[in-house]
Amino acid sequence: MTTEREATETSGSQLADPQVRTHRWGFGAFLFVFAVFVLSAVLIGAIVGTVAPESIHSATVALVGTIVPTVLATAVALLVTKLRGNGPAIDLRWSFTREDIRAGFKFGALGLVCTTLAAIVWTNVVGEENASSAVSQLVANDRMPVAAAIALFLFVWLVGPVCEEIIYRGLLWGALERLSWGRWAVFGLTTVIFAVSHLEPLRTSLLLVIGIPIGLARLFTGRLGASIVTHQVNNFLPALAVLLVAIGVMPA
Repeated sequence: MTTEREATETSGSQLADPQVRTHRWGFGAFLFVFAVFVLSAVLIGAIVGTVAPESIHSATVALVGTIVPTVLATAVALLVTKLRGNGPAIDLRWSFTREDIRAGFKFGALGLVCTTLAAIVWTNVVGEENASSAVSQLVANDRMPVAAAIALFLFVWLVGPVCEEIIYRGLLWGALERLSWGRWAVFGLTTVIFAVSHLEPLRTSLLLVIGIPIGLARLFTGRLGASIVTHQVNNFLPALAVLLVAIGVMPA
């Protein structure tokens, strides 16, 4: 007959179990997901270059080239956690509690201050003409229809951060933890890889600054929800700038 103490211990172990179960994917999974991202972006570029580029509106190129590779890589990352692990809720520490949202806004506010100051310094160093992100450059030369511009704004602000956090502070973070790296080492390396993986060499130093508060949110809460909210807060102003440039309200 099970005693009350045994029942309590059993219940406690069941609750703790999802936090300690080891997934069967590692750094190779991240490299595979990143390869999917790069190869899909290259394929889209090749298709655009082959099928009379002048016949394809730049809005279509901006939307497809920005959204499809990121979403496809994220879908593969989630599939990896389902097939080789315990699913995203456990493996990626996926959650969206009130505590996550509060922490996300706190680190996001810190990120806005740091990023704004860093962007001012960085723009003065590299010059206005080199200060645009890859997405901004896509919409700088040709106005987009309002619906397409809003779709791009929502992706850069809300959807893109979810995708990137799943890949970098989720899949990559979990892969490094599985290698028994210390938490600060994991934070440092994921921040560097996050910056470098954007494939914008001139902006890498700025992206490092952007990635620090996002990584700190993941580090101190231990959950993906906080880093997602931090990333979304941090992306709001750049996304708004892209929207205003895309519809011609603000110069590139």
